[in-house]
This record gives sequence, structure tokens and C-alpha cells, in this order.
Amino acid sequence: DVGKGAFQAAAPEPASSSADDGMTWWYRWLCRIAGVIGGMSCAVAGLWNCVTINPLNIAAGVWMMLNAFILFLCEAPFCCQFIEFANAVSARADKLRAWQKAAFYCGMAVFPVMLSLTLTTLFGNAIAFATGVLYGLSALGKKGDAISYARIHQQQKQMDEEKLTGCLEGQAL
Repeated sequence: DVGKGAFQAAAPEPASSSADDGMTWWYRWLCRIAGVIGGMSCAVAGLWNCVTINPLNIAAGVWMMLNAFILFLCEAPFCCQFIEFANAVSARADKLRAWQKAAFYCGMAVFPVMLSLTLTTLFGNAIAFATGVLYGLSALGKKGDAISYARIHQQQKQMDEEKLTGCLEGQAL
């Protein structure tokens, strides 16, 4: 079954992906779903942006539709089954680190807004930018637990007290 194979190729594997980059399976799916919704919003807003006379709006709209294509290609290759290299591009995109994806998605979402600052470009690229932000947050890593922070704070406080008593003893002599 061609459809099933393409979907399985696009689906993240929970065990291997979480070992590689520290992302949980549900967060990886959240990023993928945000990428697909971001691609849809870029495509619709980009098409709407092209219905104008202003050349900068047309350029921004074409760029937004290109963004949509790239988001679909990287995050949901099963949507692009008619393109031979879709799974290869998706596999290469999955090998990128989270901060690289974040920089790429945020950068490609900001460019049309810089070309033509309109509500259509802002709202059309907002979800694509949010996808980059989600990948950026995953690049920061997990939040530490309160016990570790308390232990670090206690050690630092103890070192500060030792330095202070050392300074006071030096003044007393």
C-alpha cells in the first residue's frame, strides 16, 4: 500500500527520535502538526496576497507559497506523494538539529513580512514562525527539577558565605 508506506515514512519513531534530540514523541507530533497548519496558512495567505497589483505583495505571496511547499515537504511528505524526492528531503530535514530547524523556519517566515508588512503576511506566517519557535524551545532542552536547582543554590550560597568569612578573617588579622 503506497499511502500507508508514505505515511509510515513520515511518522516520527518515538524510540529513536527521542534518543537523538531529546524531544518526546508528543512534542515531535505537535511540531509536525504546527508545521502542516503553518503550511496551510502560508499557502492560503500567499495566494490571497498574490491577488493585487503591488509587486512586493506578489513577491511576498509567492515566497509564502514557497514556504508552504517547504513546510509540507519537510514536515508532512505524505502530502507530496507526487514528488519523487519528498521522502529524501524529509529524511534529511529530520536529521537537522532542532535549533537549525528553528532558525530556518523562523527565517523563512520573517522574509515575506519584511517584503510586505500587511495583515495577510503577518497572520499567514504566524503559525510557520510558531513552528520555528516550537523547535527552538525544544533546542533549549528540558527544564530542570526543583531539587537540582535548590542544591545548586545551596552550594552557591555556601561558597558565598565561605568567601565572606574568608574576607572578614583577612580584615581581622
